[in-house]
Amino acid sequence: MLRDGDEVATGRLILLHDPAGHEAWQGTLRLVTYVTAELEVDLAADPLLPGVGWTWLTDALDAQDARHRAIGGTVTQTMSTRFGDLAGPPTAGDIEIRASWTPLGEDLTPHLLAWCALLSSTAGLPRPG
Repeated sequence: MLRDGDEVATGRLILLHDPAGHEAWQGTLRLVTYVTAELEVDLAADPLLPGVGWTWLTDALDAQDARHRAIGGTVTQTMSTRFGDLAGPPTAGDIEIRASWTPLGEDLTPHLLAWCALLSSTAGLPRPG
């Protein structure tokens, strides 16, 4: 995702299918996402960030009425300071959201729209639409 020509977030949404079903999925389909973005150092250091990042996902699913079950994942915040031959750029912060859930029903459009909203929120941009 770009803001003013600079990449501020990247992500993937992957659809898995197991016709026999999978006990942990509680269904035959599974959506898996990975979203990462650079953040301002102050924001990346906030201890509340992981909870906020998780809420970006759950709120986006709720807002699109993307019905689901068996949701789980991680939110990771990192701070990086470079030294030696890599020295130069200032300290940088990142957030990484990894999650998966089982969609209910056959229409995956609400899930895709929710994922777009998650990517926008992570990038610090307004929701699409």
